[in-house]
Amino acid sequence: MYQFNMKILGIDYGLRKIGLAVAEGKLAEPLKVIRVNGDEEAVEKVKQVVQVEQVEQVIIGISEGKTAEETKKFSQNLKGEIRIPVELFDETLSTHEAQELSRESGMNRKKRKNMEDAFAACIMLQNYLDK
Repeated sequence: MYQFNMKILGIDYGLRKIGLAVAEGKLAEPLKVIRVNGDEEAVEKVKQVVQVEQVEQVIIGISEGKTAEETKKFSQNLKGEIRIPVELFDETLSTHEAQELSRESGMNRKKRKNMEDAFAACIMLQNYLDK
């Protein structure tokens, strides 16, 4: 169960890029995008972020289909490596929302593209916080 005084990491998982967002209170904010080559590297890099950021809970966005299966596998592998709660949360349309919001913000195309997955993680995490 979420408590507003804990630090949460939101993850928009992808096979090559992983968007990260954090919340420490009622508002989520984009953190960064990490590039990975495979699940093992993904777990290791996220584990490092969890330690550096002193995260107390992880929320991983999950969509549908084949991507959902990959996300579940990543989630299980991550759970085996960290000793904090890891939860899956529906992220349907968060990437689309992130693209729309970043376009509306007037951010230049390159920066938008580089941070898109972090924005998607942020929207998913904010939706989680609002529930």
